[in-house]
Order: sequence, then structure tokens, then C-alpha cells
Amino acid sequence: MTSATLASADPTQNESSRSASAVREGGVGAPAGERRQRWADAAAPAAAAALRHVRAVAGVIRPIAWVLIVAAIALWIAGSVLGWWELTVAAVVITSALALCALFLIGRTAYDVSLDLNRTHVIVGERAVGALTLSNPGGRAILPSRVVLPVGAGRGVFDVGRLAAGESIEELFAIPTSRRTVLPVGPVSVVRGDPLGLFERVHRRDEPVDLYVHPRTVRFDGQSLGFVRDLEGLTARDLSRDDVSFHALREYQPGDDLRHVHWRSSARTGDVMVRQYEETRRSHFVIGLSCNPSDYRDTDEFELAISAAGSLGLRAVRDSRRVDLRVQGRSVPATTGKRLLDALSALEPSKPRDGDILDLTTALVSTVELASIVVLVCGSGVNPAKLRAACGRVPFGARVLAIVAHTGATPSLRRVGEADVVTIGELEQLPAALRKVLA
Repeated sequence: MTSATLASADPTQNESSRSASAVREGGVGAPAGERRQRWADAAAPAAAAALRHVRAVAGVIRPIAWVLIVAAIALWIAGSVLGWWELTVAAVVITSALALCALFLIGRTAYDVSLDLNRTHVIVGERAVGALTLSNPGGRAILPSRVVLPVGAGRGVFDVGRLAAGESIEELFAIPTSRRTVLPVGPVSVVRGDPLGLFERVHRRDEPVDLYVHPRTVRFDGQSLGFVRDLEGLTARDLSRDDVSFHALREYQPGDDLRHVHWRSSARTGDVMVRQYEETRRSHFVIGLSCNPSDYRDTDEFELAISAAGSLGLRAVRDSRRVDLRVQGRSVPATTGKRLLDALSALEPSKPRDGDILDLTTALVSTVELASIVVLVCGSGVNPAKLRAACGRVPFGARVLAIVAHTGATPSLRRVGEADVVTIGELEQLPAALRKVLA
């Protein structure tokens, strides 16, 4: 019998032969690949931790220190290769200076930091006063350090002396405000460094606080803006069977509420007469503020327009009206005066592709259909034809007022179509201009 016949007759031998053949052909490759993957997975956290440590160490070295480190290495190499003792001495001096400066990083900076802003909402021109309290909760003294308080793009630096265990210190500061914005104050950073400024170790403490610098606003005299003279709102052209604004009498129709029967007229005419009403709606105050830079001559006009819109919105909120403030592409929160001013503090000029006052009015009309009063606020960059077109797109039945911010101009009032157009040169002129509209 041949070996081929024996192999086919013994299935156990066939299986073992196939397994040996698989081993010889590299079948162990799959388990080895799995082991390599497991090693890679196990090494990944260690590599990430090592990378974090390297970044932390590199983060304390300032640019000037990197220059000196490179110079020291170059001098060591040049001194040993060329045999120049002067280069080696220079390398020793630089290396010693680096080592001595690095010793200043040793020490604790575990302050307890408390940042307290007396007011987180101020008006342009006011100062925001705050206090920074540093305390040492440990049992050992903390060496002198610097405390950095970022305020927007700038920062304040406080030199803190040696702080004994359990001791605390308070630093007062004032933040001047010259423009409408939202300033992030903090986070407080404790800086340890050397006198030469080669190394700097920064520990961040506390959380940043937003300081809202509100636009300037002006108050209006009287109890109301005067545009809506009745308690419930403007009357509409639609007739209703039940409302508060009486319109006329008509004959009774099946389904009418008998409570609205006018009995005296019914007795006089012989027919049952019922009251008919005009629908009224709650005063809905809508402000459209253009943020397109092309609608303004300069940034001063833009700030004047924001202040005018904020003044009108605050007055409407105080009159318990529903207020909607819209800019290009979005609606600005205006449910309360604080939210309105906070949102205006963060308002920035829009992109030219977002449209001008005409596009803003079109979007406003499509989203706010039942407006009682629509106020459009823009700058002197809007020509009369475009302003007329924008006012003409306001829904029928809503009163339209346009306010044009034109710095340095004499206040004026003119009529454009069905809209009153008020031009103001400064914010204080707005109340008197509105009184002319109501006269």
C-alpha cells in the first residue's frame, strides 16, 4: 500500500497533518497580530500620558529660554569639536544660568482664589469694580508669585508676596469700559517664574466671569410710547362676534351668542339685533435693527442705532408689551430688559451676504405677521428709495416708524409713504423726536 492510501484511511492523521501544514504556512500570524494589537492598545495610554508630560514641561519654557538652550548645545558641541576653551566656558555659564532659573519653579502655588465682580452688568463708560482674594489653605508658606487676571484681550498683573499658612490677601481692581461688548474676566492664573523671565509655570484657578457692557439708553417721559392708545391693542379690520371693541349692530343669525343681543334696538326695530365687534390684538412691538455695515457711515452710527433700538425695546418691555427684536438672520432675546441689553452687548456687524435693511424687513414680515408697531432702525447709508421700499413691505394695519441714525445731523421728521421717518444725530434727541411723531 502507498502512503497516500494510508493517509486517506486515517482521518486523525489527516487532521494533524493539516494543522502542521497550517502552522508551517503561517497560521500563527493571526494570534501574533492580535498580540501586537493588544500591545498597541496598552501602550497608547502610556504614550498619551508621556506626551502630556512633555507638553507640560515644554509649556514652562519661554521663547528666550529655547534660544539659550539651543545656544548652549551649540557651544558645547563647538567647544568639544574645535577644542576652544572659551566656547566651553560660555556653554557652562549659559547652562548654569538655565539651571538656577529653573530652581525658581520649585514650590507650591496652591492658592484658594476667589474672583468677585461687584457688578457684572455695566453701561458704556462705567467702571466695573471687583476684588481678587488669595488665601493659603496649606500648612506651609507659599513663595512670592504673580497673579494674572485676563480681561478680554488685555490682562492685569498682581505681584503677590510670600503668603504664610492660613494667611489671605485681597487685591482690588477696576475695569474701565469704553465700548459696548461682552468681556470674559478670568480665569485667574497663578504664575511662578524666574527673575530673568526664562521659565514660567502657570496654574489656572477659578472660572471666568462674563462682564456685560450695555449700550447707552435713554428713558422716555410718560406712561407709554403712545403708539397704542387703547388698553388691549390696535384694532384690526376683521369683524368678530366677541371682543371688546364695538363696531356696529346687525340682525341676529343662528349661532350668535344671546349675551350680545342689543335689546333696546331689537324692541325699536322689531328684529333681534346683536352687537358686532372689531377684533383687537395685544400690542406687539417689533423692532428691526439692521446690522449690515453698508447701512451705516461709520461705527458711531451703528452704536447710535443700537442705543436707539435698546431704548425703544426697554420702554416697550416696561409697558408690558410683547417685544420682538430682529437682526439679519436671527431674533434677539427681548423678553426682559436685562436679556435685551445683554443680547445687544454681544451684537456684532453682520456679513454683507446677510442682506441689508430691505432684506431684513422681508424676513421680519414673513415671521411676524400680527405686529401692531414696526420700528425699523438703520443708518444714513440707506437711501430714501430703499427706506421707502422697506417701509412698504410692512403688513397692512401695522404702524410703521423708521429711525435713521446719522451722527452729527439735526433731528428731523418726515413722512415716507405710510411711515414716519425720524432722523437723530445723538441719542438724547430720540424722546423729543418721538413726541413730534405723536403730536
